Parts: sequence; C-alpha cells; structure tokens
Amino acid sequence: MAAAKRGPTPRPGVLDIAPYVPGTSALAGARPVIKLSSNETPFGPSPRAIEAYLAAANSLSRYPDGSARALREAIGKMYGLDPGHIVCGAGSDELLNLLAGAYLGPGDEAIYSEHGFLVYKIAILARGATPVVAREIDLTANVDAILARLTDKTRVVFIANPNNPTGTYIPFDEVKRLRADLPDHVLLVLDAAYAEYVRRNDYEAGIELVATTQNTVMTRTFSKIYGLAYLRIGWAYCPAEVADVLNRIRGPFNVSGPAIAAGVAALQDQAWVQRAVEHNETWRSRMADSLSAIGLGVTPSAANFLLLHFKKGNGKSAPEADKFLHEKRIILRRMTEYGFPDALRMTIGTEEENRAVIDALTSFMGANGSSRR
Repeated sequence: MAAAKRGPTPRPGVLDIAPYVPGTSALAGARPVIKLSSNETPFGPSPRAIEAYLAAANSLSRYPDGSARALREAIGKMYGLDPGHIVCGAGSDELLNLLAGAYLGPGDEAIYSEHGFLVYKIAILARGATPVVAREIDLTANVDAILARLTDKTRVVFIANPNNPTGTYIPFDEVKRLRADLPDHVLLVLDAAYAEYVRRNDYEAGIELVATTQNTVMTRTFSKIYGLAYLRIGWAYCPAEVADVLNRIRGPFNVSGPAIAAGVAALQDQAWVQRAVEHNETWRSRMADSLSAIGLGVTPSAANFLLLHFKKGNGKSAPEADKFLHEKRIILRRMTEYGFPDALRMTIGTEEENRAVIDALTSFMGANGSSRR
C-alpha cells in the first residue's frame, strides 16, 4: 500500500497561533443593519478622498510609486516630519508585523499589556518569539508592570495608546518614563491608531519620542478617523535606521496607487476630520452617560468606541445582549478573545445609530423611560 502523501509542514508553533477574527459585519436577512463593531468613522471618507480614488482608476495598469513618496510627503507636511523617516504600509497591521519580523526571532521576547491589541501576540508568535503579558491597572497599561516583565531576552515593547479595546491611555509623561527605563536595545512601538480622537492635555502620540530617541517607533492608520479602512493605509514614523530596515523588508509596492491618492487627499481635508472629532467628543460622552444610567459599566474612553460591561445572571449577560441586539439588527463587538467575556465594544456611530443603541439596550436592561439626550 502506497504511503499517504504529505504536504509541506509549517514551522513549529505556527499552527498554535489563534488567527485574528474580525468582528461580525453582517447578519442574515435582507434588512439593513447598524454596524458598530469595527471602530469605523460614521461619516465615511472625505469627498476629496473619494474623488482622488476614482480618478486613480485611469492608471490601474501601472505600478504605483514603490516608495509612496507623495503620501509620505503629505504626512510630513501635515505633522512637520522628515518624509525620509516615514514608512507607509498596507494598514498599520503590516507595519507592526514588519517591525516584529525585523527585530524578533526565536529566543526573543516582546511585551504588551494585558488587554492589548491581538495583532501583537500574533506578530510575535509568527516570528518564533515569546509574547510576555504585563498586567493592567484599571484596564490601563501600567509602566511599572511592563518594566517588571523585562528580561535580557526582551527586544520589543508594544503599546497601543489609546488602547483597543478598552479606550484607555497613558499620559505622555508615563510614556517618556517607560522609554527612559527601557534598555537602549529594546524597541518601543507606540501604536497610535486612535490618536486623532484624543483631546487630553497630557497626551502625545509619540512624535516627540521618535524625534529624540533612536529606539522608538510610532505607527498610525488611515482606517479610523480618515475613513479609508477599505484601502488599508498605515504609516510609521521611525528613526532613520529603523526606516532603512523596514524599507529593506517591506513589499516593493505595498501601498496601491489609489490608496496613495486617497490618503493624500484625505490629509488635505482637515475640516472633515475636525467634524468627526467634534461628533465623537459629543456622542462618546452622551453614550457613556446614557448607558451608565441604565446599569451598564462603561470604561472611560479617549477613542471612538466604548467598552460596555454586563453582569452575569438575570438574563442580562453580554452574550444575551449581543443576541438581543442582533434581533434589532444592531451589531456590536464581542470581546471574549480579549479577556472580556461579559463585555461588548461599541463604536460611536451617527446620531441615529447611537440613539438606536440606547433605546435597544434600555429595553434589554429593563430600564424605565428613555435615556435620549
């Protein structure tokens, strides 16, 4: 009897990695849904970005500029940065993976906070390195806890600031303290995907630290406030040496031409961004107050979403709330994989969408009266 044929075997550990599973995006049936599961902007992209994207259709047979020069220059102009220190990618996810690939390998360790973005763990494990979790305090990354997990094997520290899915952040003074107490050979990666939404005097996304150290990188995205998630555009601001490393290993055309054009146009429409910021600031506060009033726990957030905590029992758990909301054609995000089996994450949506969530959860919780504001 012939031996069974075997295909290629992946490197040890690869099949032990739990794949990233996005939030639910659709429900069965033809009726429209309110999708607040992916932290997308309720306003969509700037009309200028859409126009630029459509105009790029005339060049679909051509390769894009492999360095994304126009986009890097637009970012540099926007923030006063040297474009040579900027690397663009297919979303900040690609850049996080490139950083892991460049600086981690078997025997190395990388630290992230207890409820940090799941991509960090995947990127670390994919390189054969060991993920190390630092506990959080009040669902917020803690500098002392991170420093306590340092070993001579630590090579990278990933910090999402603000963090997804909690929405909490650490002040810039604490970020600076973390950088100062890390060994020089440890790369600090500041994931500032939600930076545009933060309106706190003690916050800074990371530009200053990158500019003044040789071992800090800040990553950003166009997927959130700029409304270009479909195009997958991210960027990293790096010391020159790190930018050189990333440019050696990234794909030669990793950002498409239409994405470059749309990104440049989006940056030029800051009035559109400001409108989104103001809407988010108003409705994040209103939603937190309204949902707290009906008995839900709400983690204070600096981003464009809220983490809602339910209590077990009496038919009021997060899974039961999720099912109830689906019946109302509303999609929030389950958070079990982040260590929150009794929580849902809600993106701040349009006024109409937000009011629909308030009404639905008020009904679910059995609260009396309306929490409309």
